[in-house]
Formats: sequence, structure tokens, C-alpha cells
Amino acid sequence: MPPGPTGKPATIYDVAALAQLSIATVSRVLQGTGPVSAKARARVDQAAHELNYVPLRAARSLAVQRHEAHGLVLPDLAGPFYGDLLMGYERWAGEHGQSVVLTVTHGNPHPAKTVRDLASRVDGIVVHGNALGLDVIQDLRRANVPVVVVAHPPVTGCDSVRTESAASAERLTTRLLDHGRQDLLFVGDPASSYDVSQRYEGFAKALDARGFKVPEPERVPLTETAGTAFARELLRATTRPDGLVCANDEIALGAVQALRDGGVGVPSEMVVTGWDDVMAARYVSPGLTTVRQPMAELGRLAAQRLHERVTGERTRARNDVLPTELVLRDSCGTAPGDDGTNTAVDN
Repeated sequence: MPPGPTGKPATIYDVAALAQLSIATVSRVLQGTGPVSAKARARVDQAAHELNYVPLRAARSLAVQRHEAHGLVLPDLAGPFYGDLLMGYERWAGEHGQSVVLTVTHGNPHPAKTVRDLASRVDGIVVHGNALGLDVIQDLRRANVPVVVVAHPPVTGCDSVRTESAASAERLTTRLLDHGRQDLLFVGDPASSYDVSQRYEGFAKALDARGFKVPEPERVPLTETAGTAFARELLRATTRPDGLVCANDEIALGAVQALRDGGVGVPSEMVVTGWDDVMAARYVSPGLTTVRQPMAELGRLAAQRLHERVTGERTRARNDVLPTELVLRDSCGTAPGDDGTNTAVDN
């Protein structure tokens, strides 16, 4: 519990005392109203951080123990990935009488302040990926805010929900090597998320096991535009790899289109694989080999785990890892049907 001078949860008075500012100034900073100097704002933010201060809404009735609302913090909303996650989350929350308050941190200059404010309006918070720094997540936990992290390394005291990545990436890469590919590149930035770092780890493990030198990843954003731009660079290069293992389907779809437009055969000259199994992956030509993630289930389970902690149904944190599935289509240039029981064939 955040220690105010009395050992009870910190109050605005504690923040003002630590920051050595007036209550009025602290209130303006916390509420985002009225002119406040940058120096004063920094002092308030630092004091609130040290005290793990979570503001209470004056309008909230003391008789009400819960808001019946979840906070969902995402890094972005671009791309098809988040749509399925949101659908699964909101469907479960709605069926169980919970509303969802969504916050996006991309472009937010003060995400920690935004999330502290959010914590005063909800019963618990789900954080996806790198939407928040670890320090902010730990502050929430010290303030006794129930937290579930999604697609994130486990955090002490928090529930975590993620999909399996490393083993599936290793299987996918091994399959390409088994079918004669010898110069593969990983396209996507492992620093962009824990999931992508795990995909690169599996890719590297497969190459290392066969004695191949592991190339540095091509650190591009996880967007179709970035995939297109990277493929166009390859078209101008004097030498090219014989396969691209892309961190997500958006990169892969952009790359496939640019390569085909540039006269490079996919998969005859270069294989391309993705990750996520978005709807477009099955309708492009050639169909995109990818790894299917249960995104709606990921959202549903995150909502369930948060509800369990909020209601006290469960007090110990748990870590859930959902399985993924290799989906073979034409872009990988390999014959389907010989890769084990967890492989889907969708041509």
C-alpha cells in the first residue's frame, strides 16, 4: 500500500507536502486545469510517483466498493491486431456486467498521469505490451490496483496473459530450412514488443541449430508500409535473401505485394511468412503462410483474469500462455501436411 505519513493510502495533502507546493497547485496539475509551470508539474509528478498516489473521485459514493469497470491500456489502435483483442475483451466484459474504459498511450506525452487518473475510475487495469513502462505498472501494483499484463513478460504480483511465440517461430523457420532455404532474414523490430522478441528468438534458435549464422533482424516498424518499403529496398540490392520471416502479417503483406510488383516470384524466388493470421492473409495471392494467434481468446481471458482478481475470487497471480498454430499457405513454398498435428493447412 502506498505509504502516506499515517501509513494509510496517500492523499493529495501528502503529495502537496512532499512537493512543497500548495493544494491548489497540486490540484491543477492532477486535474490538468489552469496554468502551472513546468517545474511545479515535474515536482507534483515526482511526488505522486514516489507516493504511488491514486486520486479518488469526490463524486464517488463511499458506499460503492466497485466501479464495475475495467481499464484497458493499449499502445495503439492501428492495424487489425487490436480489433480482435478488443472484441474478445468487450464481449466477455459485457456478458459479466463490466464496462471498459480504453486508453491509448501512443502520442500521449504523460501516459503515467493518464493511467493514474484512469485507476481512480476503474476496478483494475489491463496493460498490453509496451503501452506502459515497467515502473508505472509496478507503481499501480504498489497502490493495490489489480493489474493484468498482456503480451508482456510476467511481472511480480500481476496476472499475465500471452500467446506462445518462440517455439512456433522455431518450427516455422525450421520448416523453411528443411525445404532448402539457406538465406533467411527476420523482418521486424524485436525491441517493439515482447512477442516480437520471442519470435526472433525462435527464428535465431532454428538457424543456430542448423549451423547457420544468425543475421541481425531488419528493424522496421510493424506496418504494411514498412514491409513495402523494405521489399523495395531489396529490389534495388545486388544480392537478396531467399526468404523473409516477418514479425507480423502487415509487414509480410506489404512485402509480398512489392516483390511481386517488382518481378520477384513469391514463393519461387523468395518465400515470405507472417504472424497473426489476419483476414487478408487467406485472400491474397499467394496465400500467406503465417502463425495464427487466438486474439479474441487473449482478450477474453485477460478480462476474466482481471475480474477474478477484482472480486477476490483469486488472490494469487497466474501466468497463462495460449497456444499458437502454424498455418501453411502458398507463400512459404513448402508442401503441406508433414509438419505435425498442430499445423493447419489453408490453401
